Amino acid sequence: MYLHLGQNVVVPEDDIIGVFDLDNTTSSRITRDFLAKAENTGRVISVSDELPRSFIVCNENIVYLSQLSPQTLQKRTETMKGILI
Repeated sequence: MYLHLGQNVVVPEDDIIGVFDLDNTTSSRITRDFLAKAENTGRVISVSDELPRSFIVCNENIVYLSQLSPQTLQKRTETMKGILI
């Protein structure tokens, strides 16, 4: 199963470690340090030119920035699971 993150980017759901709200989590220094380190090592992929609302951490510590909210991404996974059941 794949999750569409926006634009033309999809990732396998099995590769997703977590989906996080960018506004709520970046108040933590640890999260800011993690994102800065990922950016400095070239592991951040921006899905859109729009303002990101969430970040998705995948295997190999690849971080995707998405303009979609975590709630929207969660609904997409629930919708796809409902179709397959």
